[in-house]
Amino acid sequence: MAERMTVLASRDNPRLKLLAALAGNAAARREHGQTLLDGVHLLECALDAGVALLDVCVSESGCGNPEIAALLDRLPAGAVPVRVPDALFSRLSPVDTPAGILARIAAPAAAPAAEQESSFVILDAIQDPGNLGGILRTAAAAGIASAWLTPGCAQAWSPKTLRAGMGAHFRLRISERVDALAKLAGYDGKVIATGMGAGARTLFDADLRPPLAWLFGAEGQGVSAALRARADEILAIPMAAGIESLNVGAAAAICLFEQTRQRRENGNRP
Repeated sequence: MAERMTVLASRDNPRLKLLAALAGNAAARREHGQTLLDGVHLLECALDAGVALLDVCVSESGCGNPEIAALLDRLPAGAVPVRVPDALFSRLSPVDTPAGILARIAAPAAAPAAEQESSFVILDAIQDPGNLGGILRTAAAAGIASAWLTPGCAQAWSPKTLRAGMGAHFRLRISERVDALAKLAGYDGKVIATGMGAGARTLFDADLRPPLAWLFGAEGQGVSAALRARADEILAIPMAAGIESLNVGAAAAICLFEQTRQRRENGNRP
């Protein structure tokens, strides 16, 4: 593969300037409809899912990494990766500790929201990319197929969210900037939110086997008042005395895997 690499060393090269813009600028990602994948694992997940890599960039030191070399051997015959000095690569990488390889891809178009799916998650204004990506990873692991993201969520396809998702993006139908209230008007299943207070029932006492739409809200304030009012039921996660709440990612994991447990005990799937 080394013999068919293009060597670039100028930060003013248009190809590298685009990579740098996508790495650190949300507006550039929206303008171009593209994003960056950083690291062997994300690139492998993309290739496994049949995603086209529009550009591949490798650092000088990354060229000596056996995992990177094996990944480069999977690229189509016509693909010509770029090799750049380590110092320049660190300016292109969207992470603090570059893995030595990154790729440019087209950010998938918004998937159609499937109102009648068995179960899916609605993420309301979750602004932290790490939390957002972590929840998407959990949802995929729990067998959930779709995620609706309301306005105010972090970019689903930003490099930080992708890194936190660890490849889950390529196993989910992700719809961004969804008017969840409007979409839920056609949903026949039950809408569930987590919370405390009067009227909340313990999660482990609830029947989670039927089709469900799970509402998970922004760090601190939870789901919006309008979406909470739309919920058919509020479920509380039992916690030790003196603990007021859980991180939204932890709450989502508990809920989704409790649903998975109940359904598997009854021979159902998410």
